[in-house]
Amino acid sequence: MTFQEKLRNGERDRIWQEYCGFLDLDMKEYMTIQNRLLMEQMQMWCSCPLGQKILKGKKPQTIEEFRQMVPLTTYEDYADVLLLKKEEMLPDQPIIWIQTTWEGGKHPIKVAPYTKGMLQTYKNNVLACMILSTSTQKGQFDIEEADTFLYALAPLPYTTGLIPLALTDEINVEFLPPVKDAVKLSFSERNKKGFKMGLRRGIDFFFGLGSVAYYVSLSAAKMSEGDKTGGKLKKMFSMSPSMLLRYIKAKNVCRKEKRQLKPKDLFHLKGFVCAGTDNRCYKDDLEDLWGVRPIEVFSGTEPSCIGIETWTRNGLYFFPDTCFYEFIPEDEMYKNMEDPAYQPRTVCMDQVVPGQVYEIAITVLKGGAFARYRVGDMYRCVGLSSKEDETRIPRFQYIDRIPTIIDIAGFTRISENSIKSVIALSGLDIENWVALKEFTEDKGRPFLHMYVELSPDAVVSRAISRELLKEHLTIYFKYVDQDYNDLKRILGMDPLEITILRCGTFKTYEAASGKKLRHINPPVHDVQDLVKAQDQFQAQDGRRFPL
Repeated sequence: MTFQEKLRNGERDRIWQEYCGFLDLDMKEYMTIQNRLLMEQMQMWCSCPLGQKILKGKKPQTIEEFRQMVPLTTYEDYADVLLLKKEEMLPDQPIIWIQTTWEGGKHPIKVAPYTKGMLQTYKNNVLACMILSTSTQKGQFDIEEADTFLYALAPLPYTTGLIPLALTDEINVEFLPPVKDAVKLSFSERNKKGFKMGLRRGIDFFFGLGSVAYYVSLSAAKMSEGDKTGGKLKKMFSMSPSMLLRYIKAKNVCRKEKRQLKPKDLFHLKGFVCAGTDNRCYKDDLEDLWGVRPIEVFSGTEPSCIGIETWTRNGLYFFPDTCFYEFIPEDEMYKNMEDPAYQPRTVCMDQVVPGQVYEIAITVLKGGAFARYRVGDMYRCVGLSSKEDETRIPRFQYIDRIPTIIDIAGFTRISENSIKSVIALSGLDIENWVALKEFTEDKGRPFLHMYVELSPDAVVSRAISRELLKEHLTIYFKYVDQDYNDLKRILGMDPLEITILRCGTFKTYEAASGKKLRHINPPVHDVQDLVKAQDQFQAQDGRRFPL
């Protein structure tokens, strides 16, 4: 039976148990599922040409041998097979290929195959996300036929484009605007049409990247206000009678409270789901705008949909049937960063420690291509059980991308290679640099902060202001990385900040500290020491020059 048929039959207890029953598992039961599915995956993966290529003749028979013999992998280990879509080398037949950004300036895209089994698991877990997004306690949820779903998702070939396909097979959900129309519209056009339809029909569900959801929400508030009396009257006539009454009441409340109209004044969301990085930067504002705190889900191109919060919004729980999870302790990750030949140890779900930060490695189940794959994400274990949720399995908080990558608002994948490409293309005489992901003091928004030292010849030959340097580098960041360009085009963000350091600052720091800084995300206290190593800037003609 479909999800919709179970709803019609009133089988709500069955629905909860089928889609959210994993929350009732204890650790032993959870690991039994993990181990059983991994053994099934091992039989397919180890015998296929892709697995044999990585194993180099080894033949693991047990899970312990699998973890010993299969090295921790990255996309480079799969690129020659997956980018050419060599299906004959894979563990199982792909039904669809999903795409995302790989690394700006070096590799444009990466693709991942999804099998029939993976798609079925994805469908079940998306439904679990919908259920939990409406839940206020265990066993309770609020989903009905013909609920409306604001379309703020990236279409296929991106992974969120699978969501409409998954839901359409199971339940009659009305997307605003309809998917067939939405995929033909620009981001801005899609938002405008979706909210215009929402003013007539209401909005029940909203799913998007945290940063995108925030931008869309601000746009919705402006659209709902209207800019001219004529526009307001036209908008009022396009509303349903119930929405018109709600609109009039909301305007009166906003007038009394002396504030602008917010989406929560017009729409009563059942479920609000946000995905991607930097969600913590937007959750409070999104709750204020919509009156509902978004529930966080974690999903990615390679791992699929792997984690969801519950009604407590107090940590992600990983679905046991999507991937087999391994965790690289933070100190092991840093040892590997310092010595690439070092093989970091991993622990399984039943070995994680509360408070510890981990880099995650996944083996995709149900015929997936990736084994012991380093996704590039970091989590903190926040507990092994929860009295509030009545759970007995670990839950996690998403931290960020690994230190070698700077992700801004879920859009960019800025690496050392991409910044080197930007500097080379710009032609600027930058002698040394470091780049950090930092957050604004006022609203805690993420940005890319580069500390740069120009060569002495560049300083003598021409005066370069911080603003000019920022403008020049921004042009080439947009050229090298299309996703960086989308930050400005879609979200209106200008994420680059520049600090120009005095000539010789890096040498002074290295002589005093006895070490070199890594280029991407070095420890904050080391950067503070670097800044202290330089003299004050001198200002001439309103511009700043390094001495």
